Amino acid sequence: MKNDRWKQRITIYVFLFWLVGLTLLIVICPKETVSEAERRRLAEKPELTLDSVLDKSFMDNIEKYLLDHFPFRNAFRRVKAHFAYDVLLQKENNDIYTAGAHASKLDYELKETSVKRLAEKMAGLREKYFPNQMFCYAVVPDKNYFLARENGFPSMDYGRMVTLLTEEMERAGNARYIDILSCLSIDDYYHTDTHWRQERLFHTADTILGAFDIEDASGMQEADYQANEVKDFYGVYYGQAALPMEPDTIVYLTNEVTESASVWSLEENFHNGKVVLPDETAAVLMPVYRTDKLEDMMSVDKYDIYTGGASSLQVIRSPKAATDKRLVVFRDSYTSSLAPLLLGTYREITLIDLRYINSALIGEYVDFADADILFLYNTAIVNQSEMLK
Repeated sequence: MKNDRWKQRITIYVFLFWLVGLTLLIVICPKETVSEAERRRLAEKPELTLDSVLDKSFMDNIEKYLLDHFPFRNAFRRVKAHFAYDVLLQKENNDIYTAGAHASKLDYELKETSVKRLAEKMAGLREKYFPNQMFCYAVVPDKNYFLARENGFPSMDYGRMVTLLTEEMERAGNARYIDILSCLSIDDYYHTDTHWRQERLFHTADTILGAFDIEDASGMQEADYQANEVKDFYGVYYGQAALPMEPDTIVYLTNEVTESASVWSLEENFHNGKVVLPDETAAVLMPVYRTDKLEDMMSVDKYDIYTGGASSLQVIRSPKAATDKRLVVFRDSYTSSLAPLLLGTYREITLIDLRYINSALIGEYVDFADADILFLYNTAIVNQSEMLK
């Protein structure tokens, strides 16, 4: 009986030591505001008020705060990932798998209804805004296109996706498909992220220009750009995989054309319910490369250096372009790094992201007359087109 009492006491003492020690660690450990590995802002300590206690929001928020600031949280996440890979012999963790130096996310179910919905969306926009103009469309492959099948993972039927999309658009008429899948390889993508590398996109840019019957209008080659580096880029898959991976380096290309260009965005020019248009003197214009986004963790994603990242509507003007042509792109985030390479050709490039703006509103801000028009979406958007408004 005496030994049993001592065992109970030891158990209680150990539990109290662990509880008090953990509490002290949570209190004294420095608190970060951003998780660079997970590319998100961490929960802030909630304010204790009578209302927050009564509506139970305080307990929900304090739980999120404690989870985000748990001591050695990233180390525990890494241990869990190693256990899944090395002990349980799982080939993926949180749907993230690695192949060589690359990480990617499994996505293998082709949703044909989504592909058809995208075709209907493109045809509807043409009918509403540019009924008599030819437009081009292209599909940016995700990393699974190059990695999944050859590494033993289930793979989407990309051939069927493209065939279905082109068949639907042939019925709509007056549209041209641009094959950029053959322009790309896995080496054109970041190791830890989903996006492609700007410095590897010259062939892709030339292919797109060729589809609009533009043959090297700018005369610029890769040698005409200066390469600038942003170190320690931890992409979206780095945090999700929770495995030790070498960070990527972002390269952004500049020359006198990109440095003279300016970017107008709807978000930065919307004040008190009114929009300051690009031609108005009060318009806020930003540079093509937003290096300010790298300061003080203004952005949790360093890829936002390209045109400032996600935006519903942007207008990029290039006074040193070789032509007076205009380009309108219905796009996702991949276009952010491609667009600067087209500024040597186009005097004005308008970027529209229908994930953030309703299709019915764009006519208030965009002039489609005589513009080249491009739909450029990655396969994840094609396969989940319901996110487009």
